Amino acid sequence: MLDKGVSTATEEPQMFGHPKGLFYLFFAELWERFSFYGMRALLTLYMVNEIFKAIAERDTATAIVYASYGSLVYASTVIGGQISDKILGMRSSIFLGGILMALGHFVLAIENDTAFFLALALIVVGNGFFKPNISTFVGALYKEGDVRKDSGFTIFYMGINIGGFVAPLLCGWLALEYGYHYGFGLAGIGMMAGLIFFWSGIKKNVFGDKGMPPSQEIYEKKIIGVPQKTLIPIIAFLFVPVIAYLLASWQQNYVSGIFKFIGFAVLAYLVYIMVKLDSDARKKLIMAVLITFFMTLFWGFHELSGSVITLFASRNVDLAGIMSAAQTNALNSMFIIVLAIPISLLWGYLAKKGLNPRTPYKFGLGLLFAGLCFYILSISGASADENGLVPFVYLLVMYFILSIGELFMSPVGLSKITDLSPKNIVAFMMGVWFLSSAFAFQIVGFIGEQLAIESTDKNVGGLETLTIYTDGFHLIAMYALGAGAIVLLFSPLMKKLLGNVH
Repeated sequence: MLDKGVSTATEEPQMFGHPKGLFYLFFAELWERFSFYGMRALLTLYMVNEIFKAIAERDTATAIVYASYGSLVYASTVIGGQISDKILGMRSSIFLGGILMALGHFVLAIENDTAFFLALALIVVGNGFFKPNISTFVGALYKEGDVRKDSGFTIFYMGINIGGFVAPLLCGWLALEYGYHYGFGLAGIGMMAGLIFFWSGIKKNVFGDKGMPPSQEIYEKKIIGVPQKTLIPIIAFLFVPVIAYLLASWQQNYVSGIFKFIGFAVLAYLVYIMVKLDSDARKKLIMAVLITFFMTLFWGFHELSGSVITLFASRNVDLAGIMSAAQTNALNSMFIIVLAIPISLLWGYLAKKGLNPRTPYKFGLGLLFAGLCFYILSISGASADENGLVPFVYLLVMYFILSIGELFMSPVGLSKITDLSPKNIVAFMMGVWFLSSAFAFQIVGFIGEQLAIESTDKNVGGLETLTIYTDGFHLIAMYALGAGAIVLLFSPLMKKLLGNVH
């Protein structure tokens, strides 16, 4: 037993110099990401080849459903995070979310169109409770000012990318060898493994008193005779068929309309807030909004990896003897794992030299890298064989460059939002930041519709398809390069107008 005089850093169970709970959350998140990315690697191919295989507009239908699903997945985190903060607490929210997501993955293993949309809806609702709380839980393990916190998050995010790397390889192999539903089933097992790790951490009391409901009174408070701790899971399950209907109604594309309304409402509210702020606070908020906008653009290009780029890999990349199209989804996480530490060390070295770029420059460079990676794909057609297949190396180089761009932008964005937002709307701006990923999927859907191939031929491909894709990638490259160039050109002006906002 530890002495009472031992410092705060060692009062709770420790492992490798960090709170022991970190490693339980590490494995819980690793397996949750395993399930999520394993399913995502198969989703577009499954819709094109199974769910919508009988219709000529199958690529269009797939693009709309994939975009709607992705948008709802990220938007749900805003609601789930609020419910956790005010009522359930992180532990209950993570369990509820994990159970819903596991059910979703297992329902995906059922060969039925109705089951498919119900499964996606279960994952959407479950992710809303799980995703925002598991990351917040990591931060809660450290006291304010604890210097170990950044390295703790680095360890945690490594778990995310390990799951993102391994899952497409294993689930993709199962889908190729035995069928899609075996791949989805493995994703469900991964989610259950994550919950088991989390539960074992609670049983061993490695989390101490962290993650409990904010108020036991509110947690137990009865609404229409039912305690809130019970009512919220009931409501969550009741929302599943509603979301399933929205996803299944792809012809009407209700989700796109919903997000257009949300976007307008958010912008109107931000303008209203800016008018009321003093000059310094207004400058900071403008920078926060710009950062969020640039990040939305980047994720809109980045998330094409799970849709259009996966179809391109399936139809027009020579993958013989290397990997399947689904397995190519592992490449991004592989490069993130390889590059994360070198790029982190690069920023540290430049900071010591006084040369560390300001955030707008990093974002501008990140967008330039996004443009460059699509330019690489756009010129791949020059190396195609008579069947319209391009060498795998183009896809490999593309993911390498995209991963560099991601590391230039993603790690710094979240911390800047909290620094730049006025104190009274930090929570709102965090919600806007999460919504940026939701809006990014609307960009993914739009591009997917533009590059849709209308055909019921299961083996669609060849030189004609290659031309459609490479022309599309060229346009994407121009937009991304243009956006990056604008950010870089106006960065000095931003500094002049916004003052010392980094």
